[in-house]
Amino acid sequence: MIEVSLSGTVGGFALDAAFSVPAQGVTAVWGPSGSGKTTLLRAIAGLVRLNGRVKIGDAVWQDGARFVPAHKRRIGYVFQEPSLLSHLSVQGNLDYARYRSGASVDFDRVVEQTGIDGLLGRGVAKLSGGERQRVAIARTLLSAPDLLLMDEPLSSLDGDAKAGLIPVIAAIGKTLPVLYVSHDAFEIERLADRVLRL
Repeated sequence: MIEVSLSGTVGGFALDAAFSVPAQGVTAVWGPSGSGKTTLLRAIAGLVRLNGRVKIGDAVWQDGARFVPAHKRRIGYVFQEPSLLSHLSVQGNLDYARYRSGASVDFDRVVEQTGIDGLLGRGVAKLSGGERQRVAIARTLLSAPDLLLMDEPLSSLDGDAKAGLIPVIAAIGKTLPVLYVSHDAFEIERLADRVLRL
C-alpha cells in the first residue's frame, strides 16, 4: 500500500492530504490549478518537508521519528518538462542514469517499453517533445524506483505525442505504482485505475 498523510504550509499554501491506495496501477491526482497537486508530489518525494507520514510498502519514508532525505527514497520523478543532459546522446543519458543508480534493470526491456530503440544514437537537441519525454521516462525507470511520480508529463505535448505516450504510461503502471498529477480529464480517463481529488 501507499499510505500518505501530510499537512503543512509551503510558500503560503496550506496542504492537508491523506490517502491509502494500492501499490500498483496508476493513481491520478486531480484538481484545479493551485490545489496542491505538485506540492503533494514534492512532499512525497522528500523535496519539501511537511508534517505527517509517508509509507510505501514496508518502507517508512517519513513519520514523527524519521525523515528519509529525497536522495535516499527510491522514487522516480518525471516532470512536465523533461530534464535531460543536453550535451549527451540519448544513450549517454541512459548510461548516466544506470551508472548513478547502480540498479540492475533490464536496459533492453526499458528501451523497448518506452519505444526509444531508434533514438539511442541521437542528440537530445534533435528530439521532439514527445521523444524527450520518452527518454526522460526511460531514464527514470533505469533507476529502479519503488514509486513513479509524474507531474503533468504530457501537458506540453501535442495531441499525437500525448496519444503515443498514454499507452506507455499505462503499461508502466502494470508493474510499478504511479502517482500521476494532471488536470486533464481525458488523460485521467485513459490512464487512471483510481482518482484522488484535491
